[in-house]
Amino acid sequence: MVSTPFHTQYFAHELTRRRGSDEDDKFAGALIDAQVDLNPHQVQAALFAFSDPLSGGAILADEVGLGKTIEAGLVISQKWAEHKRRILIITPANLRKQWAQELEEKFFLPVQILETATFNSATKSGQPNPFDAPKVTLCSYQFAARKKDLLRLTGWDLVVMDEAHRLRNVYRTSNIIGNTLKEALSPYPKLLLTATPLQNSLLELYGLVSLIDEKVFGDVASFREQYSNLNNPAVFQNLKGRLAPLCHRTLRKQVTQYVNYTRRHVLVEEFTPHRDEQTLYDQVSEFLQRDTLASLPNSQRTLITLILRKLLASSSYAIAGALGSIRDRVQKELKRGTPGSLEDDLAEDYEALDETAEEWPDEQEPLTEAQRALMTEEVAELDSLLARAQNIRQNAKGEALLHGLQRAFEAAARQGAQRKGIIFTESRKTQDYLLELLEDNGYAGKVVLFNGTNNDERSKKIYQQWLASNKGTDKVSGSKTADMRSALVEEFRDRAEIMIATEAGAEGINLQFCALVVNYDLPWNPQRIEQRIGRSHRYGQKHDVVVLNFLNKGNEADQRVYELLSEKFKLFEGVFGSSDEVIGAIGSGVDFEKRVADIYQKCRTPQEIKAAFDALQASLSEEISDAMTRTRAQLLENFDEEVREKLKVRQAGTQEQLGRFTRLLMNLTQTELGDRASFTSERRFTLHQPPRDDVAAGQYAIPTRDEKLREDTGEATEHRYRLGHPLAQHLVEQAKTRDLSVVQHLHFDYAAHMAAGKGQIGALRDRVGEEGWLTLSLYTVTSLGQTEEHLLWSAFTDDGDVIDADIAQKFFEVQASVEHTDLAPPTALNDLQDTARNQRKEAINTRNLKAFEDAAARIDAWSEDLKVGLERDIKELDRLIKEARRAATTAPTLQAKLDGQRQVQELEKKRTQKRRSLFDEQDRIDEKRQELIDQLAGKLEEEESLRPLFTVRWSLK
Repeated sequence: MVSTPFHTQYFAHELTRRRGSDEDDKFAGALIDAQVDLNPHQVQAALFAFSDPLSGGAILADEVGLGKTIEAGLVISQKWAEHKRRILIITPANLRKQWAQELEEKFFLPVQILETATFNSATKSGQPNPFDAPKVTLCSYQFAARKKDLLRLTGWDLVVMDEAHRLRNVYRTSNIIGNTLKEALSPYPKLLLTATPLQNSLLELYGLVSLIDEKVFGDVASFREQYSNLNNPAVFQNLKGRLAPLCHRTLRKQVTQYVNYTRRHVLVEEFTPHRDEQTLYDQVSEFLQRDTLASLPNSQRTLITLILRKLLASSSYAIAGALGSIRDRVQKELKRGTPGSLEDDLAEDYEALDETAEEWPDEQEPLTEAQRALMTEEVAELDSLLARAQNIRQNAKGEALLHGLQRAFEAAARQGAQRKGIIFTESRKTQDYLLELLEDNGYAGKVVLFNGTNNDERSKKIYQQWLASNKGTDKVSGSKTADMRSALVEEFRDRAEIMIATEAGAEGINLQFCALVVNYDLPWNPQRIEQRIGRSHRYGQKHDVVVLNFLNKGNEADQRVYELLSEKFKLFEGVFGSSDEVIGAIGSGVDFEKRVADIYQKCRTPQEIKAAFDALQASLSEEISDAMTRTRAQLLENFDEEVREKLKVRQAGTQEQLGRFTRLLMNLTQTELGDRASFTSERRFTLHQPPRDDVAAGQYAIPTRDEKLREDTGEATEHRYRLGHPLAQHLVEQAKTRDLSVVQHLHFDYAAHMAAGKGQIGALRDRVGEEGWLTLSLYTVTSLGQTEEHLLWSAFTDDGDVIDADIAQKFFEVQASVEHTDLAPPTALNDLQDTARNQRKEAINTRNLKAFEDAAARIDAWSEDLKVGLERDIKELDRLIKEARRAATTAPTLQAKLDGQRQVQELEKKRTQKRRSLFDEQDRIDEKRQELIDQLAGKLEEEESLRPLFTVRWSLK
């Protein structure tokens, strides 16, 4: 419908007003903007994160595959819409790009990734604090810890910690990164994302909760004492109740009615290296295992050895390149007389090196004179190894790939999947070798490459063709890196059969159309493997996914690594995400990778290898505890039917809100644009005359749910219209700032509404023929650290019949004509406005008082925890005194009896001092408690304002 300026001003404020934490449509604006197929459990989780304005944050602990990134994206989008722009996301280094892509492409948020290079560049350009930028900031845990001082100074509106189980041992002083971040980010609200908040010990849960708010539980000792016996129902319910306001968890089995999870099927292709390959492996391995190795500087040896072993297992071409780089570097060092770095050279081939180095720093040790003396000898040895590698032309694993691919494509076809497969390798040189191998064996013209630079001629041509075919559409972002990635993925989806990807392909691309994942090189870090498979085995995948792995039958260590990854971590088979529980047990996966690397480096015989892997497997069994899994389920999960019913209600409500907001936005757009655009449906229009230079002419659409899915696969060609689009922002601001202070008469045409087939509005049907007055004001309240805005409707008929607010706003679902009036509004309207204001204020006060009481109860429980700790010390002294008395009584000699009595006296003296100080300490705790409650009470103070928007005379015909 084409509306009046009064309609669009109401629409504009309704679309953009800041909502209270208890309003169900809090995220409605973000829902229009989100380029995601949103599910109700995600909205439920995001609302939970906002549910308590006085808490320090929340833990979102949904099982893997349920979209915790999307849940966090909703929260971040809402903060951004409220102009709270200081947002930090701390994530494992290898997930930074994936996060950046999700936020940019699905939520249209500006993002910066801070690492050493970008940080230094920013400071050189004159930014004293690169964290304080008008963008969402992404960085790794290690980088954040190194920049703790700047983190502390930046007034964050929100800090998101992904894979937060990495910090679950923060209660230990040995967890340096965890404690550093806890101290630096203490004042700021936090959102912790983890599917495994509790793995091996209840203390891990204590640690995560302390990151959010240190005043939920007392100290570690009192927590351990209170909750050591969860078999006691009262103790169990007490802990569950204290966790409930902070931790939200949904399970896959609770959402199966609207999320379809496919399975994984594993294929293993075994191979035995050719004799010359095995000889090369043995010689390089012996070279790397030497106690002293001058070719690799001590400061880098552990890291570089790891990389060389991975390249050695990849292909003869990969290790040849690395050996050549080492030899060239040593020769330069001998000429220069100072040590150099191999990282830049190796990073060109092994693209994951920077991230590996960041999470796995080496010990810095000076280069010894003895090592320098060995360099000349080792150059000759490196020449020999290089020559041997270069002479190898046939790789047994490459030959196995040809056979394995055929098996895997047949298995995928049986699942109904199209002929698409992604092959992952850890080496750029292996990638080139595989391209040539496949092109020569039936896949000519069917292969696309994906790596960190994509600067080969094939990729450049694909990119140029993609630019030409998508010219003038929203698909072209202007970022060459992002657009190149999109072009290569589309080439794979539409034309190629195989994509050969380095580790860059494991980050930030979605391949739901591909149901075959080939691990040509298998990382030792389980999380990297999960990340790779997750490119295809993710939400939106319609088929079971086939995973093809390769197993070197000639290498005992390789076989044991595969056994652990497959059987212990359950990476390759089962339902999507089933491996997450186990992966969470090992934190970052880096420790596991280090332990495997250590076995390869130190064990020389099959017996040594077997013993080392047996020990590793035994330690993993201790870490992956069935008992703790059951405890986690009882503590953190709600009853299925309870959750399902809530989600059913949430799904209906979300769809209704989204539909309403879509109508408001399109009605506003049509009215404000006038003849600048032509509208072909309720969701589509063609813009002929853009109102601003940064807005393009062309076709615009708010996509439906199915159309969003098609956009995810690149099929849409229109401009995606949304509330955050520059055109919508311009029109909303235009409508909001229009002066409507002159009273007009609005003739609402209900008959025309019905004639257009738009359905009855019962509340208005009964009022046809009536006239009266109506006013709308914007009521703004700031309290508990947040600002919220409410639209206050006041209306009545000429007969004095007061009209409810929810009916008054329904008038504006009907089109109207505007006519000037000389009548002055009655003063009774002002009285109605005061009543509406007082009612809204009372509702806000009631909600805030509940939040205050909940927060005060948490502080009370915290103070009682600390008192329990004080009394525990006295109980412990009582126990020690009894033991000392018993020992003194049974002492065999007089001297021993005297010594025992002295010990008893000392302990009794200490107990007396403790008792005297107990009351003083309790008083101090009570004082601190009162101080904290006074601070809470201060936050209850409100600032409010009321701004009239318009007053109209109305009639309904």
